[in-house]
Amino acid sequence: MNEKLKEKIHESLSSVLPITLIVLILSVVLVPLEIGTVALFLMGAVLLIVGMGFFQLGAEISMTPLGQGVGSRIFKNNSVVIIIAICFLMGAVITISEPDLQVLANQVASIPNEVLIWTVALGVGIFTAIAVVRILFHISLAKMLTVFYILFLLSFFTPSDFVAVAFDSGGVTTGPMTVPFILALGVGLSAARSDKDSANDSFGFVALCSVGPILMVLLLGIFYHPSEAIYTTVEVPTIQTSYDVVHQFLVAIPQYA
Repeated sequence: MNEKLKEKIHESLSSVLPITLIVLILSVVLVPLEIGTVALFLMGAVLLIVGMGFFQLGAEISMTPLGQGVGSRIFKNNSVVIIIAICFLMGAVITISEPDLQVLANQVASIPNEVLIWTVALGVGIFTAIAVVRILFHISLAKMLTVFYILFLLSFFTPSDFVAVAFDSGGVTTGPMTVPFILALGVGLSAARSDKDSANDSFGFVALCSVGPILMVLLLGIFYHPSEAIYTTVEVPTIQTSYDVVHQFLVAIPQYA
């Protein structure tokens, strides 16, 4: 366990450190920042590295085996309807818990948070079920993707405010919660089938699931017209001492937890 944790923290460090250095360089060269703001940023970077290490460790030792177990178990059920319903539910629930989606919803003023979150979750759920149907009935991945990509023509009929959000929402399915579970679910389903094409059929699971949020948000833009959308800008608190830096994080941790 200790070795795995060290490995995950090292991976987090290699991911976070480059962008941290870039931001620090920009804060000196292009956009000078107050020392208090820089201190908050550095503290956040340290917590991010440690937090991502624990998060990835948890995903590897729990979410991946869980997804594989669910996938292999539900395949033994003889009812296709039950299999599809379970996969739809799992895809939607895991998307709602995705940190990337929470961040995206808070950044989009044109759509209320709950509406965007449930729309994206519905899209992932539906296309998780479609991906399962493809595995069950040996449908060509290339043909399915071609059909669904053609539907992106809906962007010509969608208000411009929704188009960018739609394609950004597709990135939700590449988040740290969704990918381990959905990939493992596909692998578990394919492995349970135990034929010569089972390994290949698990490929493309995330690709199909990424299409769902895009199409759903495009449709949302066509039929939904928000009457009220409020965006609250983030205010950086004034920092005087190192104690103030630590205090800001200690106060916020219970809320985020």
